[in-house]
Amino acid sequence: MSRRSGQRIGLGFDVHRLEPGRPCILGGVELPHATGPAGHSDGDAVLHAVIDALTGAAGLDDVGTLFPDTDPTWEGADSARLLGSVLERVHGAGYRVVNVDVVIATEGPRIAPHRAAMRARMAELLAVEVDAVNVKGKSLEGLGALAGGAGVAVEAICLLASGD
Repeated sequence: MSRRSGQRIGLGFDVHRLEPGRPCILGGVELPHATGPAGHSDGDAVLHAVIDALTGAAGLDDVGTLFPDTDPTWEGADSARLLGSVLERVHGAGYRVVNVDVVIATEGPRIAPHRAAMRARMAELLAVEVDAVNVKGKSLEGLGALAGGAGVAVEAICLLASGD
């Protein structure tokens, strides 16, 4: 693709059920918890939302199109690997990541004790400084279908800029 100019914003969203016995991988970090996100891959809803934010900003296909859950290739896949593939595509489209901001809503695992590790891991994966990645955990206050630790919902936003 040709080089682009300017900046673009992308928004990503993902939601996963939390199931007993699954590893609780969020933001590329395994959290100690009795339940983890269900999914065809490792279920990392945080990295999936970040992938969708990046692909949206770059005008690329979404995570489900790039890595369909009907393809056995992606069964149990490490979402960090998926993010790496997407980042290559983003760079190929002429963009670099400026920053990423993530909100994790769950009554499952507590996010606050793991924020720094998630920020560091995502910064490493995105090849940006840690202060270019933010993570916030939010309680659902006992409301909705994800209340009581039934699931995790994640919203991510990113800013891309043209150039290397």
